Amino acid sequence: MSLERAVRAKIAGKRNPEMDKEAQEWIEAILGQKFGAGQEYEDVLKDGQVLCNLINKLQPNSVPKINSSGGQFKMMENINNFQKALKDYGVADLDVFQTVDLWEKKDIAQVTNTIFALGRACYKHAEFPGPFLGPKPADECKRDFSEEQLKAGQTIIGLQAGQNKGATQAGQNIGAGRKILLGK
Repeated sequence: MSLERAVRAKIAGKRNPEMDKEAQEWIEAILGQKFGAGQEYEDVLKDGQVLCNLINKLQPNSVPKINSSGGQFKMMENINNFQKALKDYGVADLDVFQTVDLWEKKDIAQVTNTIFALGRACYKHAEFPGPFLGPKPADECKRDFSEEQLKAGQTIIGLQAGQNKGATQAGQNIGAGRKILLGK
């Protein structure tokens, strides 16, 4: 087996068909249309048109021009425009797949993870009615302590620091005393 094949097999092993299906169903629900019968999930997404339409549905005019023809570079431009719009929508840069992950089908699992990240970002947009994809991200839990409370905490040794209660060497020589033998 060639090295490239081995790498592709390893990456394919990361894919979760259930997550792909869930992401596809979410995209179909947002766009209001099903993927073509018999078409593979990654093949439908490959040219970036569906992804651009998706982000435009969530945030109108995020991608003002979607290329429907013009060859490989125009289709890859769709993917790049989608990625830029994702970041503007609130998806973290580290959650965004690389263009080759989709275009060359190098890492479709990462593409699906990006769609889930987009689904989570939708929770942060109050105007979005749903449906949502994935769990709701946790909100910040900011706390304000008074100076008195902060000073009181400085006198307490937290459990993370450990404790030394009863830490002696007593009992180390359990039951056996030290025997010194003198030669005759």
